[in-house]
Amino acid sequence: MLILCIFASCFMGRYFIHLAYNGANYNGWQTQPELPTVQETLEKALTTLLRQPIAVVGCGRTDTGVHASDFYAHMVVDGELPDNLTFKLNNLLPPDIVIYDIFPVADNAHARFDATARTYQYHVSDRRLPFRQGQYCRIYYKPDLELMNEAARMLMEYEDFTSFAKLHTQVKTNICHLTRADWAEEDGGWVFTIRSNRFLRNMVRSMTGTLLDVGRGKLSLDGLREIIERKDRCAAGVSMPACGLFLTKVEYPYL
Repeated sequence: MLILCIFASCFMGRYFIHLAYNGANYNGWQTQPELPTVQETLEKALTTLLRQPIAVVGCGRTDTGVHASDFYAHMVVDGELPDNLTFKLNNLLPPDIVIYDIFPVADNAHARFDATARTYQYHVSDRRLPFRQGQYCRIYYKPDLELMNEAARMLMEYEDFTSFAKLHTQVKTNICHLTRADWAEEDGGWVFTIRSNRFLRNMVRSMTGTLLDVGRGKLSLDGLREIIERKDRCAAGVSMPACGLFLTKVEYPYL
């Protein structure tokens, strides 16, 4: 009996947490000193409910104000999870974070490194949308959708996106393999959807700003190609505000 109790107390389980959040009130996902973040908020709630220190590892690092409608994190827990943990966690968390599911995974499963693809969307509109405040970026012109899609298809010809990467970040390569990049008219505005095996810091927001420059006639297609091939962040368009950006899908080989 004593041996069984010792074994039970040493049981360590790894779990994936499937969640979503509105990032408007947070300084991004990753914990920062004295600033509200999604990671810190989630860890505090889990630590309270599970009565042990809990650290979570997210599938990515969304910036301040960026939203996620599909997000995964993993945690390691000493002992079995209590019943109805998802329900209890949602009651404890603020209403701008929701937990969809918590489920066991293999001991070596990793929310960040095992992800094979991610999809982001950026939302813009030339109209005031009162029920979507903080979830889109307002523009003051009607962009040429066909021209922006032609520009988006041009992105698919390349792999080095240095021109759209935030400067002075600690990454080994700026190579990304895009599998989707297109614009669509939707919900009173326009949505840019992009899928890749990985993304660089600020990449989607700077790409969106540059493609919108094409759509408003400020930048030609030849000019876009020159920007990409220069591999110089200073050559690209402005970075769009965080409010319009959503992480919408994270893919794993075993889910």
